[in-house]
Amino acid sequence: MDRLLLDEDTLAASAVVANCAMNRERQLAGANSYAQALGFNPVDRLRERLTASAAATPGWLDLCCGTGRALIQAAQQLARDGYDGRVSLVGVDLVEYFDPAPVPNPLLRLCCAPVTSWLPDRRFDLITCVHGLHYVGDKLATLTRAAGWLADDGLLVADLDLDSIRLPDGKPAGRALHGALRRAGFAYDARRRRITRTGRPAAPLPYAYLGADDRAGPNYTRQPAVHSYYRPE
Repeated sequence: MDRLLLDEDTLAASAVVANCAMNRERQLAGANSYAQALGFNPVDRLRERLTASAAATPGWLDLCCGTGRALIQAAQQLARDGYDGRVSLVGVDLVEYFDPAPVPNPLLRLCCAPVTSWLPDRRFDLITCVHGLHYVGDKLATLTRAAGWLADDGLLVADLDLDSIRLPDGKPAGRALHGALRRAGFAYDARRRRITRTGRPAAPLPYAYLGADDRAGPNYTRQPAVHSYYRPE
C-alpha cells in the first residue's frame, strides 16, 4: 500500500468530511428531502409505530444529520398531530451546525459527536444515514454498531457506495463484501446504492479497518468522498 491512510481523528479535521453540500440543508419532505432520498417519510413510519403500541415511545435516530432540520420538522409535525412528547428524535453529526428548534422538546436531541464512537441510551425503530457514510472512515463498523441499536423489528436505511470500500491493493472489495453483508443480515440495492437491515443483531463483518483516504475524489453524488481501506480476515 503506497498511500497514506488517515485515522479517525485526522479524518475528522478533513475539509472533505466538513463538506456542507450534501446533507446539511436536507428537509423532511418535498424537494431535497429525506422523503425523496429514502422513498418514504420517516414520520409516517413513526406514526405506524405509535398506532401499533400506545404505550411505546418509538425512536428515530439520524446519523450524520447535518443541521438536524428534518428532525426538527418531524418534531413539529408530530406535535401538530397530537403526538408531542411521544416520540424520541435523536440526531448525531460531527459538526455542531444545528438549526435552532423553535419550541423546546425534551425528546428531541441533537448531538455533536463522531458517529464512529457515539453511543445511544436506547434502541430505535428507525435509523437513517442519508449520504453520511460517504464521509465516515470505518463504514463497516458504523453499520454493524448501528444495527445493534435497532429495536427487534426496527429498520436501518443508509446510503452506501460499495466502491468506496477498498482492499489494501486499492481495489474495491467487490462481490466478496456484498456476500459478507448479505450473510450478516444486510440487504444491498446496487442500483440505489442503499443498504438496509430489519432487526438486530448483525453478525460481525470479516474485515479489519486500516484507515481512510480523503483524496478519493468525487463519487456517484459528484461530491468528494472518502475511501475506506480494509484487510479481509
